[in-house]
Amino acid sequence: MLMSDAKQRIKSLFFNNKKVLENYFFMTILQILNSLFYLLIYPYLIRVLGAENYGLYVFAFSIVTYFITFIDFGFDLPGVKKIAQNLEDSNVKKDVLSSIFTAKIYMEIISFIIFSSIVFAVPSIRSNWLLFFICFTQTLTNILFPRWYFQGIQRMRVVTYIQLGFKLLSLPFIFLFVKQRDDLLLYATIVSFFSILGALTAFLIIRYKENLLISLVPFAKVKKYVREALPFFATNGLNVVKQQSAVVILGSFFSMKDVALYDLANKIFTVPTVLVASINGALFPKIVGLKKNIAATIKKIIKIENIIGVAIVLFLIVTGNFIIKLMGGPDMSEAFPLLVILSFGIFGQLTVGAIGYFIFIPSGNSVYIAKNQLVAFITFFVFAITGVLVSRSIWVVPLALTLSGVSELIYSQMVVQNKKLLSKLEEL
Repeated sequence: MLMSDAKQRIKSLFFNNKKVLENYFFMTILQILNSLFYLLIYPYLIRVLGAENYGLYVFAFSIVTYFITFIDFGFDLPGVKKIAQNLEDSNVKKDVLSSIFTAKIYMEIISFIIFSSIVFAVPSIRSNWLLFFICFTQTLTNILFPRWYFQGIQRMRVVTYIQLGFKLLSLPFIFLFVKQRDDLLLYATIVSFFSILGALTAFLIIRYKENLLISLVPFAKVKKYVREALPFFATNGLNVVKQQSAVVILGSFFSMKDVALYDLANKIFTVPTVLVASINGALFPKIVGLKKNIAATIKKIIKIENIIGVAIVLFLIVTGNFIIKLMGGPDMSEAFPLLVILSFGIFGQLTVGAIGYFIFIPSGNSVYIAKNQLVAFITFFVFAITGVLVSRSIWVVPLALTLSGVSELIYSQMVVQNKKLLSKLEEL
């Protein structure tokens, strides 16, 4: 009888949360595939292009990532929320898609002007100007491919199929044409081309399968979305600048091989973390719709995520050295201590993410997400710059990242306790 009741509860839990589980599954698979794809071709690229050349590509794309973040401008979360709340209203969906599309076009124009100025003003970048501009074309992907829309309608499988499909299509071209160190530009072109092709496919699916026409709208309408997205832009922007600055600092103060070492450690760290990183995003539409037991549910999620975090750290410590030698060979073994240091950042990622998604946003306190990121941003740069000037060791950069994660965690928990936000959620 007890066994029968347990089976019934599990069955009921599955069917009541079918969309959430599906969304989580495909969001997780997508991130795993994105991480594994570049990790699996890493051994080939590092041997064919060389650590210095590959590090140069990582450095160039890290700078482009600043502009990708600016173009995104924090529109995704408000967009997901509006779409999730208006699943049956085509007019609202068209309005949201068109407004965010138009806003990103404006951001793209501004970004191109600033990016061009930087490329031709900085000698070390100007000498590789074509590589930087090829990488910059990937900013178009974020305009044409509204992942947030598919997340809002809980159909992340579409995103997964598109991105996986075009990544697989790019593989033959990479292995056939990228054969030597001088093929760096060709590699960058192949990656950018298939990324944009996938984005165009998603754009056409929205137009013809979803029957939603995306068009340019007046600037007055865009301003409303910009104001709403500003706190999220501040939050995400500070985080991305912090993360990408690790690469930029290494490339500026050390060598492109050191960039490649850090990139390998970070890629390996990313693979197990993406297994859980999507939990908060997938649960977000469900949690914002809860009417009772909100605080208990959030505490349970955070407790489970902390246990998973410990398992991830132990896994990376035990297997990391073997994986690094397998992926990059003995010459890349210096990436192991960087991996161990980075692994402890998982706790900040999971818990801070849960607090942001499930407490700050639903309670109308999104401003604390931005303040939290500001604390982490300042902590990172204080430790990173001080460490680089004092020790001249590449270890200080991932260590600064991990310490910034600790500062995020402490600040977030203090705000929740001092403002009694969990209690306020129950009252909403």
